[in-house]
Amino acid sequence: MDGINQKIFFTASMQTRNIHKVLIANRGEIAVRIIRTLKRLHITSVAVFDNNDTHSLHCRIADEARPLGEGELKDTYLNIQKIIDAALDSGAQAIHPGYGMLSENPLFAEACAQNNIIFIGPDSESMRVMGNKIKARTFALENNIPVVEGFTGSLETILQKAETFSYPLLIKAAAGGGGKGIVIVRKAEELESALKKSAREAKNYFGDDRVFVEQYIESPRHIEVQVLADHFGKVLHLFDRECSIQRRYQKIIEEAPSVSISDETRSKMYETAKRICEKIGYKNAGTVEFLVDANQHFYFLEMNTRIQVEHTVTEMITGIDIVEQQIHIASNNPLQISQENLVADGHAIECRIYAENPENEFIPSPGTITLYHEPQKRNVRIDSSIDSETVVSPHYDPMISKLICHTKNRDESIRIAQQALSEYIIQGIDTNNAFLQVLLTNSDFITNNMDTFFCDSHRKTLLYAIEEARKKVPIAAIIAVFLLYDFNKKQLFDRAENIWETIGYWRYHMDVFVAVFEKKHLVKITSKQPGYLCGTIENKPFKVQLVNQNKHQLKILLNGRSETVFVSETSENNTCVHLRGFDFVCSRADQLDQTITYLSADETSETVNFCSPLPGKVIKINVHEGDIVERGTVMLIIEAMKMENSIISPTHAKVAHINVKENQLVDTKMQLIVLKGEK
Repeated sequence: MDGINQKIFFTASMQTRNIHKVLIANRGEIAVRIIRTLKRLHITSVAVFDNNDTHSLHCRIADEARPLGEGELKDTYLNIQKIIDAALDSGAQAIHPGYGMLSENPLFAEACAQNNIIFIGPDSESMRVMGNKIKARTFALENNIPVVEGFTGSLETILQKAETFSYPLLIKAAAGGGGKGIVIVRKAEELESALKKSAREAKNYFGDDRVFVEQYIESPRHIEVQVLADHFGKVLHLFDRECSIQRRYQKIIEEAPSVSISDETRSKMYETAKRICEKIGYKNAGTVEFLVDANQHFYFLEMNTRIQVEHTVTEMITGIDIVEQQIHIASNNPLQISQENLVADGHAIECRIYAENPENEFIPSPGTITLYHEPQKRNVRIDSSIDSETVVSPHYDPMISKLICHTKNRDESIRIAQQALSEYIIQGIDTNNAFLQVLLTNSDFITNNMDTFFCDSHRKTLLYAIEEARKKVPIAAIIAVFLLYDFNKKQLFDRAENIWETIGYWRYHMDVFVAVFEKKHLVKITSKQPGYLCGTIENKPFKVQLVNQNKHQLKILLNGRSETVFVSETSENNTCVHLRGFDFVCSRADQLDQTITYLSADETSETVNFCSPLPGKVIKINVHEGDIVERGTVMLIIEAMKMENSIISPTHAKVAHINVKENQLVDTKMQLIVLKGEK
């Protein structure tokens, strides 16, 4: 869907005389989303990109694109001077920062002002008050806004103050957001190491290693209020959002409005959010976040002085384009929306699609997307950073896109969202799609019995549900589709020939071994024609026929049943088959397999060799050659997609060799460490 909701209930009469060209100081799906609104408003868009993003979607759809060179984020998207220079060089009157990156950096807002560039966001002082959790907390206390009890200071000060608090405690990055730097501590002996971990993450992501600690609230809800404020003292709320479904302290499903809070609590939260804006003289779009306990008591958490990832669900229920309103406010125009006329229409749900593996601790999954297909359904909106096969870099956040569903009520939105996810095809890398599908059908989620630790407390149940749902797809059907593709890819799919086509060899009753997720299955083929195969799989007969195809999408008849499947070849030269909502990796087991594994063991020498499970950067090595490690010892930490991933010893062993250094970039072919078994 281009732009947002097709009906805009309260679109302002834009006066864009001051803003004719906007540079977007961001990348990915938010840059694409901003550009689409700019196009609708006939405002010229300027994208920026580093060397990894040369062919990215936001560069291709923008009217202009300016290079930022190569290097780490601090050298490109976080380099204020480069962004300012690009804006001045392009003639842009304004900069939209999106979310993340430089969006809450007061120095960036000030640099824009110093260069007569309009910053589409709040002023730097509002950022300084609300962009830092410590200052925001002080502000809240001074204005009688309820907050959770907490404290900050040096490492020694925090350790001393913590002695007077009961556990669990929650550590947060002072300048943080997006779940970065958050750690729950349940035992006093874990506090010091957790503080160091949080500070390290905060330094890496925000350039500020300060943290603070607060009393942890058990089973909280995460509710937030969207606000708009202009330069004439008018402040509006655009209702609320439920953001309790999180993993790694980062949201994965958001809803609007929340169905968890009473009308009385809702009204008080709205007034508190507006009062905060009025007290600090806030201008532009922002989000005030609260924790709500089981007794409907709410506590101010933070204010995000930018557009949020989940702004989409608010747009869907209100019909308001929030990016348009940001531009309108930045142009010094008064808000033309009245609080009395705002209506929350229906219910919206957003599912964030991440490049990660939920079945392996949500480890990031950068790599090459070999097939990308968006669902085409009514009431469904896709905000995406990609539109075709592409490389997902390990250098950025793992979020690929967002699927948003808007219908008349929550039950209907859940149903449509689940269907749309099953038709959303992303092959070549791991994603959390299946995890989201089973989450949406979980009975506790459906009945709204949840809190911010829903994914942790339900993890085993959800992973079991994925496994059971996957088992319902017949292996024979997967193998039949795979072989149909494998034997016909030269003629029908313009792919490389397989060995049988190359040597012109064919006979009836040919035996083939097919591996599905590495488990081998015997197939006897009794008849083969272009677009047609029949035979037996594990002694059960099958017949599959190609009806038609559109690139990677195949319409087939499988044992007389019509099916739609998607097929692509992975970067490891395997074949990914998407059937009935799930992806299955298949290969010919009678051909060579040169896949490199993360962990390999030599039983005779009792050595264990570790290769990196993903591309990334080694940020910490905790062991030395000759050290003895135990099962569970964290030997080193790899940062990928802004997440820390621990490489853990599987057994009692001796560190024989360390083949990498801190700050070294690694890929999945690089051996990290070698362990020698200890008797």
